[in-house]
Amino acid sequence: MRHHLRTTLALSASLLTALALVPAEAAAPPGATPRTQAPDLGVRTVARGLQTAWDVQQAPGGRLLVTERNRARISVVRKGKRHTLARLTKLVWVSGETGLMSMAVDPDKRFLWACHGHMTGSGPEVMVSRWRVSPTWRKLAHRRTIVSGLPATSGRHGGCRLLLERGSAALLVGTGDAAVGTNPRNLDSLGGKVLRVHRNTGAAMPDNPYAGASSARRLVWTYGHRNVQGLAQRPDGSLWSVEHGSYRDDEVNLLVKGGDYGWNPVPGYNEEVPMTDQSLPGTQQDAAWSSGNPTLATSGAAWVSGEQWGDLDGTLAVAALKAGEVLFMRFDAAGALQSVTRPAELQRYGRLRSITAARNGDLLITTDNGNDRVLRVSPR
Repeated sequence: MRHHLRTTLALSASLLTALALVPAEAAAPPGATPRTQAPDLGVRTVARGLQTAWDVQQAPGGRLLVTERNRARISVVRKGKRHTLARLTKLVWVSGETGLMSMAVDPDKRFLWACHGHMTGSGPEVMVSRWRVSPTWRKLAHRRTIVSGLPATSGRHGGCRLLLERGSAALLVGTGDAAVGTNPRNLDSLGGKVLRVHRNTGAAMPDNPYAGASSARRLVWTYGHRNVQGLAQRPDGSLWSVEHGSYRDDEVNLLVKGGDYGWNPVPGYNEEVPMTDQSLPGTQQDAAWSSGNPTLATSGAAWVSGEQWGDLDGTLAVAALKAGEVLFMRFDAAGALQSVTRPAELQRYGRLRSITAARNGDLLITTDNGNDRVLRVSPR
């Protein structure tokens, strides 16, 4: 069934491009309520000396956990000091865009999940592992494979974003298409998908759209994606993804159960095709936001929450690598784009990879410039 947002989100390409290029304050499409000025933001560095910092998550006691893609290292940062939680070089395959990537953390049960490259006897793959963390958050043990067999080739388009779904036992896994044109629409390939599995067993969640299948499609929640870089759950429970476009059309998508998001770069790997190709059979879900041409290389995302954020409360904060900024996107209750705000305070740190929300509402952001840091952002 075609999603009911299609008519609401039918903004012209020129308008979407204009929204993407607004220099600082909020921009709103015609008919939207104008947004007031965003609050001033305080930005401080809470960790330095990192390399290709891919993700940051909060753990108990003020600790932050950080992954470094190429070093295959998980660090704990507390009170400005870093120590190594785990070096995973024997487990993690590193090549191109693939290595040690996203994490998810259950602080109460001290479980940590990570998505990473892995070399098997038959070649590379991307997989999700789970560990138990020691009570002092200084050691990992009892590794368990949750999902394996995510496709990998050269390391290009490795994904891979994790999200623990509130209100269920599900772990969502956003994957890349491994630059293989047939993967996104092949329901039995785990590439170019958002997967939804039990966080502790890797089994398909019973309400998945193909849960009864005997093949890999039982894990699939949505398909037709190019390279999922961000996943976020809105306070209302809805699930959202961020993905890289080709030379055009980075996307933010509202995820619909069983939805086809329209990436089908065949024959070969033809990146001239639209990100959401409406000429394909069936129904394709329109993007809630698209960058137009050129891309910004949008990456991680988190919903902003708390009265202290003023006009940015309730927006989706999306990091951009190539553009070196954060876009605060406001969507209405139905998922229609209302405004985009781009604070100048976050346009001076180069490539920005991941955004997660701390428990007090602050945002945690990793840079991706080679000599990297973790930023903590709070409204003033």
